[in-house]
Amino acid sequence: MKKMGPNLTAPPGDGSNDEIPEDKNCQLPRMDGFPDCMGKLKWMNSMWKSDPCYSSYGVNGSLCSFIVYLSEIESWCPLLSGRVARPVESYKAEVKDNFEGLHRSLVNKTQFSWIQQRIKSMEEIWVEAGRSLSQKYNLTERRAKQILVHPGVITNEADLKIAENAFSGGPLGELVQWSDLISTLHILGHNLHLSASEGSLKDTSDKLFTLIAQTTFFHEFTVLKTSWTDYRCIIRVLDSFGTEPDFNHAVWASNHDLKCPFGGLSLIPMQFYTMFPHTPDNTFLGFVVQHQLSSEEHEQLESTKRQNQALVYGKRATFWQGKEAYLDIIHKYLDIHGTVDDSALIPDYVKNHGIVKGTEVQRLLRQSKLFVGLSFPYEGPAPLEALANGCAFLNPRLEPPQSSLNSKFFKGKPNTREVTSQHPYAEAIGEPYVWMVDMNNQTDVERAITSILNHNIEPYLPYEFTCEGMLQRVNVLIEKQDFCSAAPSWPPLSALRVLKAEAGVSCKKVCQRAGLVCEPAFFPHLNNDKNLASYNVDCQTSEFSDKYIVLPAYNSSSKQCLFQQDPLLFSCVRSDQSLVRICPCRDYIKDQIALCKECI
Repeated sequence: MKKMGPNLTAPPGDGSNDEIPEDKNCQLPRMDGFPDCMGKLKWMNSMWKSDPCYSSYGVNGSLCSFIVYLSEIESWCPLLSGRVARPVESYKAEVKDNFEGLHRSLVNKTQFSWIQQRIKSMEEIWVEAGRSLSQKYNLTERRAKQILVHPGVITNEADLKIAENAFSGGPLGELVQWSDLISTLHILGHNLHLSASEGSLKDTSDKLFTLIAQTTFFHEFTVLKTSWTDYRCIIRVLDSFGTEPDFNHAVWASNHDLKCPFGGLSLIPMQFYTMFPHTPDNTFLGFVVQHQLSSEEHEQLESTKRQNQALVYGKRATFWQGKEAYLDIIHKYLDIHGTVDDSALIPDYVKNHGIVKGTEVQRLLRQSKLFVGLSFPYEGPAPLEALANGCAFLNPRLEPPQSSLNSKFFKGKPNTREVTSQHPYAEAIGEPYVWMVDMNNQTDVERAITSILNHNIEPYLPYEFTCEGMLQRVNVLIEKQDFCSAAPSWPPLSALRVLKAEAGVSCKKVCQRAGLVCEPAFFPHLNNDKNLASYNVDCQTSEFSDKYIVLPAYNSSSKQCLFQQDPLLFSCVRSDQSLVRICPCRDYIKDQIALCKECI
């Protein structure tokens, strides 16, 4: 046995050299009822410097400080003699006014290099947004959560090279979302534990409020000491393109030939957090469009004047191939600029700036009148950055619409959502900011360009894509969205509006027609004949079934109500030609679609 301090010895058979320093001032209480305390003390001795949140709670490397933390902040050890448990108020979440602690936790984490660079470039804007939100809402009565953030996309195990290629023209969409989520959680005052490898997961505390990861992460549960079941309800999955309920349900997906690499997790569909509000079955997390500038950057760009030029959306020269006729039309009206990795593969008349930093992209957008879509990449941040800088977006239609059923890019994605243009969210914004074009129709392209040149496009950005909008949305989700309770109380039932969708129409569509959104959290309330009767649905007979994904529904010929037996099969997006769907709709705050008017 190795001596580890007063009355403190290592567990039998333990071969670790991580001795805990002796502390004569620390009399340990009896360990009865705390079987994990010894192991946690050893872990803390080795790892307390790994995260700045430990020192913020007074952990300083001494045995006493370890025990105080593990007994009063967490509950792995007994209280020291003469001490009492801290009240909840002693560790409230406080809106941060700096990023000092977060930067310390990112030191020497090379996989987070691009993420940290983006965070640094937006520090001033995030801090100001936190102050602004605090002035509008009472954010003082919140408890600081322990949140594990594991971006599976940048791990060595995933081997996607996204972190390595971020500075040389690689895809940035997911890294943008991760950096903005990390910034949001930090500003809101929560305790972040950042992980980018299987090894770091092994050292993670077992008691966390939320575990945020990606579908690439789930094979790594084998390295954790706690089972999948223990983690299930606290998981949030960042999911760029969305996961629909029938793909998510492992048995249903298998029985209906919907199996794919990223499906079958059998989570509650709203545990999937998307980049855009693709489907109401998932939760819209979003990101921030980087349009606001720090004071120094603002001075650099203040003299930028709008020129008769267009900037093309496409860093890879391969995106430009086959688009020459389309670009030739645009070149008749505007000088064309690009930020492309290979000048040899693009038209000679293009002024190529190469792969540049974000500030330079902002300058080019502020100089340009038009941001030109090439039909790919799909659904990235850049078109919204263009609108925020007063630059119109030329958005190519996709004919036929692209989906996992007909597109190599979307094949394997756990949904059948049809993408009708390069950027469906921007498509919904419409003119004069976003102009839809058929790239192969010269008349259509010229009509859009001449109209744009006759408009003075003012900067435009929906609130949900600003720093303050993201802080508001994520704060409400953290405080109120609950997947662990058998009877969650949010969104409030008072927001429910019940509509019937005729046969063959989805709840998503019928809610949209009424200026509302489908709210899957309300499906359980509608899933019985007593509650449906209060909404004038006459169920003369009823039956529970797990054979449909459009329930609850009504058969008008037999006046029979069908109710959903399996709650994971509730779906906003599916329809059936023989059944009338009973749909839970709600209102939403303008430019903040994730939240109803009574949700904050």
